[in-house]
Amino acid sequence: MCVNALSLEGQLAEISARRTTPSGLPLVEGVISHASTQLEAGRERAVSAEVPFVVLGDAARVLSQSVLGTTVSVNGFLAAKSLKNRRLVLHVEEIRFLEG
Repeated sequence: MCVNALSLEGQLAEISARRTTPSGLPLVEGVISHASTQLEAGRERAVSAEVPFVVLGDAARVLSQSVLGTTVSVNGFLAAKSLKNRRLVLHVEEIRFLEG
């Protein structure tokens, strides 16, 4: 199996209303806004990004009640949004709510 893993911290910038998949799983989509300083080629670089995400299951229930601007730490994997839409989306498997 190839590695496909992503860890990211940021603020909840968008959260959709919770809906249910055809298989009965709760689903929430949204956007995490990330800003940090990273080392690249030995130099500090300010980076920022808005990362679209999707979360399924129990975590979707919890996330649907969250407040925009809440700081989170997520772990997941990248995948195309769908067969027709090849845009990358972070599929969140683990979420932690951080203070501050």
